[in-house]
Amino acid sequence: MGVTLSRAIQWSSDGDKLEISPLNNDILNEILLFTEEIDDRYPQEARIQFSEPLQWKTSLEAADFTTDIYDTRGELAVSLECDDKGRPLLQLSPPDITVHSFCHLSNLLQLSKDKKMKEVQACLEVNREPLKKIFGPVPPTIHEDKLFNILHQLDEKLLSIAVRPVMGEGRLSPAAVDTEVDLLKRFCGTGENRVLKSVRYTSDYVFSNGCRSPPWRQMDGEICSLIIETCDTEPTLFITCNTSGVFLDEKINGEEGEYFYMRKSEVYKDIITLLKNKSPHFAAAADEQDSAIQDVPSAKKILHVETVDVEETGQTLKSYDHEEKNVPEKARQQLVRNKPGGRKKKLEPSLKWKNLGLTSSYECMCVCVCARSKSPGGADDFSESSSEDEEDEEQPERRTEIPTDLPSEYWQIQKLVKYLKGANQTATVIVLCALRDFNLVQETCQLAIRDVGGLEVLINLLDTDDIRCKIGSLKILKEISCNSQIRQTIADLGGLQTMVSILDSPEKELKSLAAETIANVAKFRRARRTVRQHGGIKRLVELLDCVPDGVSLSAEQERDAEVARCGALALWSCSKSTRNKEAIRRAGGIPLLARLLKSSQKNMLIPVVGTLQECASEKSYRIAIQTEGMIEDLVKNLSCDNQELQMHCASAIFKYDGLKPLVMLLNEAENKQLLAATTGAIWKCSISLENVAKFQEYKALEILVGLLKDQPEEVLVNVVGALGECAQILENLSTIRKSGGIQPLVNLLTGTNQALLVNVTRAVGACATDPENMVIIDRLDGVRLLWSLLKNPNPEVQASAAWAICPCIENAKDAGEMVRSFVGGLELIVNLLKSQHKDVLASVCAAIAKIAKDVENLAVITDHGVVPMLANLTNTGDDKLRRYLAEAIACCCTWGSNCVSFGEAGAVAPLVHYLRSKDPSVHQATARALFELSKDPNNCIMMHENRVVKLLLIMIGSTDEILQEAAASCVANIRRLALANDKAKYG
Repeated sequence: MGVTLSRAIQWSSDGDKLEISPLNNDILNEILLFTEEIDDRYPQEARIQFSEPLQWKTSLEAADFTTDIYDTRGELAVSLECDDKGRPLLQLSPPDITVHSFCHLSNLLQLSKDKKMKEVQACLEVNREPLKKIFGPVPPTIHEDKLFNILHQLDEKLLSIAVRPVMGEGRLSPAAVDTEVDLLKRFCGTGENRVLKSVRYTSDYVFSNGCRSPPWRQMDGEICSLIIETCDTEPTLFITCNTSGVFLDEKINGEEGEYFYMRKSEVYKDIITLLKNKSPHFAAAADEQDSAIQDVPSAKKILHVETVDVEETGQTLKSYDHEEKNVPEKARQQLVRNKPGGRKKKLEPSLKWKNLGLTSSYECMCVCVCARSKSPGGADDFSESSSEDEEDEEQPERRTEIPTDLPSEYWQIQKLVKYLKGANQTATVIVLCALRDFNLVQETCQLAIRDVGGLEVLINLLDTDDIRCKIGSLKILKEISCNSQIRQTIADLGGLQTMVSILDSPEKELKSLAAETIANVAKFRRARRTVRQHGGIKRLVELLDCVPDGVSLSAEQERDAEVARCGALALWSCSKSTRNKEAIRRAGGIPLLARLLKSSQKNMLIPVVGTLQECASEKSYRIAIQTEGMIEDLVKNLSCDNQELQMHCASAIFKYDGLKPLVMLLNEAENKQLLAATTGAIWKCSISLENVAKFQEYKALEILVGLLKDQPEEVLVNVVGALGECAQILENLSTIRKSGGIQPLVNLLTGTNQALLVNVTRAVGACATDPENMVIIDRLDGVRLLWSLLKNPNPEVQASAAWAICPCIENAKDAGEMVRSFVGGLELIVNLLKSQHKDVLASVCAAIAKIAKDVENLAVITDHGVVPMLANLTNTGDDKLRRYLAEAIACCCTWGSNCVSFGEAGAVAPLVHYLRSKDPSVHQATARALFELSKDPNNCIMMHENRVVKLLLIMIGSTDEILQEAAASCVANIRRLALANDKAKYG
């Protein structure tokens, strides 16, 4: 938001308003989406209060604030949530509005409905530097503040949007630079004939638009920087590539070892021209290379291709005759994009082909020599689902020379594709049938089609009027699009857009094939985004509209069911995107999926349940799924005989209910994938105490204990997680013990899987709350194993181990002696108070509170500096840490002069502020700590100065007896000191 608003966004001539432009619209839409979703994606950061509020003139009225978190009085509206000074975090006094946090910005936009964009624009027009208002005049660094890091990522995303049109304006493009660099690398070598020593980029990171320079430099047209070492020039050449051309930079040493670059040459049209001017040796070698290329017959054909606009001349251009296998698809597409005028032209041998010809003879020469091209990755915006784990990021494609030992099928397919390029309609159908006779699942066959330019031809056929050609092409594309490189190329060539348009066809077989191919291609973010942006989600949802009832279907009903199945497959792939999930819901997909879920056809149910499984991560879907009564169908399908369907249903129930079929599936121990999904669902369901009661009824705990041995770690993580949740109920602790679960749980403490260690420490800690279980844990040396996990580098493991140690100390027979027996154990746990992770700090404070109950151990940790370390943590706003920190301070005050030391370390004043917390457990622990601290007169004075008496008087009226007594005792100590002071003064 910082750099983008200052440099990229477009303002009107008077500078007061944002211009109405496509770029501004894209930027505002991105900011709108981010602000709407931040409360769901980053709830803690969204509630951070701004240094200064954002204020602007709004079109909203008090009547628009309909939720229960706002109080409306006449024309005014205020949030019930206030800051430390009692000011509402949102205040509306029409037309002025004041907002103090992203949480309320998000709520405001959701309440604005069709006025959202207007509100975003009005806010940005008034608040030109929002980061200064959010963070103050001196913002934190990316590493210091997570919210600042989140906004920094948004700013980079906005910049990438802003530089898209910039990168399309100049005559030099990222693809052209990459092509030149690939060509230049062929001049490098180690022999006598080498022309260049080395050619390299200064940055290996490639942005989604193909550039390597940072976005703020891309705003000025910069593409990348190069370092080139020639054989006859000194020093090394530092070259900057810009859309306007390339030029030399001079490297300047700055302060603290930093480097800066300053332009020192004229601007050349390309890198090769610059090198020819700077290196005579290179110029001679390049001229010789050009002559050699001209002598190659295939190169001559490429160099003399001219682009003809068929619509203007009516002529046919057979550019498909040349050897297209020498021209990579990415480079070919890039060259098409760079045509003057930007209009797509059609080549029409006998069918309606798209133009895939070349324009620039120089660029063609580079492509011919390099015979490879880089594929820019399609980075998606931040709102894509974080669950996307299958080819989310496109990998750059590096194509190598074709080996000569390929099977005969490779060359046969290439011949067929060449025939396909120039065939009439009848011959085209015959060739397509011949291609389908090959095993297109084999990678060799897939790459044979791609390497000879077959993908362009197949996608062109989708634009013809011949249904047979379309069907034949889609059948081949459906098979070969299982290859990741193939589907990326299909997306690059615009194949998805064409397939989406085919979904409107009245031919059901065409729609089925198009949808199934989309399902294969939409395995990465950019492809999913393309489907959505071209209206594909709505069309795919419409395909679901069929009636699945009945076991026996007519031929027409079977065709309808197949269309629906393929549509569900495509939606399954697309639903990995958060925006697509919302688009599916808005298109009316939920009731249609609910209807299909009642189908008796397993091949229909699998993609339907898969789609629901992906979408169920959104709250709106979970509510809708319950409303539509789909949970019953999901549970019913758990009992079917299709294990794949069972697995997807079990995974979907991660978010729902339906417990008995899950417990029954635990007996399918041979199918590890199904077992992992089932135990995972049981783990998530066991978070609810009502569900745990059901699991008790179904004897699930005994089965889970039996799965603690000889299982994959994926299953063990879920099993132990479920036992840890079930162990929160007291009666289940004896069940786990009687089933023989304590020993395998303790044995798992020696593992290395971090997720498993987090769960097993929690389960062991829960079991340790039972004294009989604790005897077994102690006998198996479980406490020592827990203590050793405090050395684990993973903060989650450290915290979980520390929490588990607390009940172990509390329920051990001779806890003090047990703790002292761990050599270096007390020093280790005190040193964890230096951690930067709040959960680690809270858990360690809780453990220290237990340790400090033994006088000898308290003396040891005091010697290790526990007092100043605890005092340093008191300036925290985290209530969980406040509670356990206060408990630790209360327990540590009982030794020697620790009470005085806490006061001298400045721990008293911050503790007083804890009493203003809304958490009652913080009040109790704080009152106990203040009572112990009040035994020192100086601490009483500090408390009185911080107005603690008024707060404690309120606590005295609490129904919590421990809080009552601690508050009253603290006030009594302060009062005794005051009376003693008065007596000394007045006698």
